[in-house]
Amino acid sequence: MSEPKPPRPPSFRSIAFGDGLPRALRGAHVAIGNFDGIHRGHQSVLAATLDRARAAGRPALALTFEPHPRSFFAPERPVFRLTPPAAKARLAAALGLDGLVVVPFDAAFAGLSAEDFVRRVLVDGLGLAAATVGWDFHFGKGRAGSPAFLSEAGRRFGFEVAVVEPHLAEDGALVSSSRIRTALERGDLAEASGLLGYRWFVEGTVVGGDRRGRDLGFPTANMRLADDCALRQGVYAVTFTVDGEIRLGAANWGRRPQFDGGAPVLETHVLDFAGDLYGRTADVTFVSFLRPEAKFASLDGLIEQMRLDCAEARAVVTSIGPGTALDRALAELGR
Repeated sequence: MSEPKPPRPPSFRSIAFGDGLPRALRGAHVAIGNFDGIHRGHQSVLAATLDRARAAGRPALALTFEPHPRSFFAPERPVFRLTPPAAKARLAAALGLDGLVVVPFDAAFAGLSAEDFVRRVLVDGLGLAAATVGWDFHFGKGRAGSPAFLSEAGRRFGFEVAVVEPHLAEDGALVSSSRIRTALERGDLAEASGLLGYRWFVEGTVVGGDRRGRDLGFPTANMRLADDCALRQGVYAVTFTVDGEIRLGAANWGRRPQFDGGAPVLETHVLDFAGDLYGRTADVTFVSFLRPEAKFASLDGLIEQMRLDCAEARAVVTSIGPGTALDRALAELGR
């Protein structure tokens, strides 16, 4: 797999399908898939697309779908999303692609036949020169379209098709979004990061809280995560990025059993920082799980544990370092 290319934020475009594709991006090589997580398997598809596009002197795009098809068909059981659209776009840019095209997955789209998907979306909508898909990619009503179907359609419509073989982890098992979700649900960030090829992160707006952290001497930047977030509740060593500045932090994701036990909130104590973050957009990158949430016999016990958590978070993040090439590309993109 190719190393992440230098980020090119001025030229990268995130486009809603139907808004019109810029002329400069027509005739692209296009990676097609849901790409939730943009994990190492997805990255092999994107890297193959990018390499072939650069060799042909053409732009490289990723085509994806929102919401996740499983959430569309079973809204009562929404999928734990690893990378919402904004995160997908950041990762695609950090990997060096020229753009991300997002197709609304609605009833009309779900009803498209595989043939109509090729003709209306790929040929008429994108005017693509080539498509790259994973070995298990299926599309169209009833998932009737397969890589073989796409290859045959490419011969008829005049575009090339490449199919990328499965990407296996070091243990020989398939890298998959489902496996990563399970790892995050266990709080196993080492496995999740290894499968992703970068540290999992969330983006959100800092909202007001009850100021209990401030009263205890540990002010927090609070975020509400998506209802589908199934990350294990507990305390994490994190980095906190706002306005391009990356700082260390200790974050609690959970229901605050010491106090109200209410709806889950992500509360990050940003180390060595004093300032007003309300209303700011920030990223929290999860580095290591420290401990489960707990209720202490007294506030003094909680405060002492928070001191220990902050010290451990500082030590862990400092010792582990800046992460993979993709982690570094993401950090550079945010500056």
